[in-house]
Amino acid sequence: MKKFLSRVFSMLIGTSLYAIGLVLTIKANIGYGPWEVFHAGLGSKFGVGIGVASVFVSIVIVIIVTLCGEKFGIGTIAGMIITGLLIDVIIWINIIPTPDNFWLGSAMLISGLFIVALGSYFYIRSALGIGPRDNLMVVLTRKTKWPVGVCRGIVEITVTLIGWLLGGKVGVGTIISMLAIGFCIQITFRVLRFDVTAVSHETLRGTYSALIAKKREHKKERNAS
Repeated sequence: MKKFLSRVFSMLIGTSLYAIGLVLTIKANIGYGPWEVFHAGLGSKFGVGIGVASVFVSIVIVIIVTLCGEKFGIGTIAGMIITGLLIDVIIWINIIPTPDNFWLGSAMLISGLFIVALGSYFYIRSALGIGPRDNLMVVLTRKTKWPVGVCRGIVEITVTLIGWLLGGKVGVGTIISMLAIGFCIQITFRVLRFDVTAVSHETLRGTYSALIAKKREHKKERNAS
């Protein structure tokens, strides 16, 4: 049970870091990151916040990656709901200041991208099912055998173009994010010696079965004592 709780903690740390990193890229004020361009464009069409739009997009992505054979776990749900809602909460309470010049904005943007990469590491490592966007990245990596950074870059470019067509805010920061996110993830994972394709994620059913088995084991131990 302690091991499971440790994995849940890692998942929660990861999703929280992911949300914080994304808000940093938004507050940098030099152009939204690729996914935020997409979410903002979609949100403007339906009159919802970036975080809420993110949740709806995540549901669609989960369906796609599940059809591609990726596992669906509690980490995937956390990536959908916690990250999306936390983005809107952090923006609403306005605890992250907006920089007053391009260079500070650029530094904030790059910092946000590395925090996103670190968040990805923590919740992918938990093996409880990764968030939708990183799941999409893993699917592409598995299918093409290309480096994870290249696959992430392809995804980012695609959603940026779609988001721009929907009216999302594109700027210099968008281009920086689009080109740098794959690099930030590749560097972070390499430094941490982490291979995303080597992680075997636990499904919702697998998690439930494991918890039931643990409960029965503890019950037997109590009865034996």
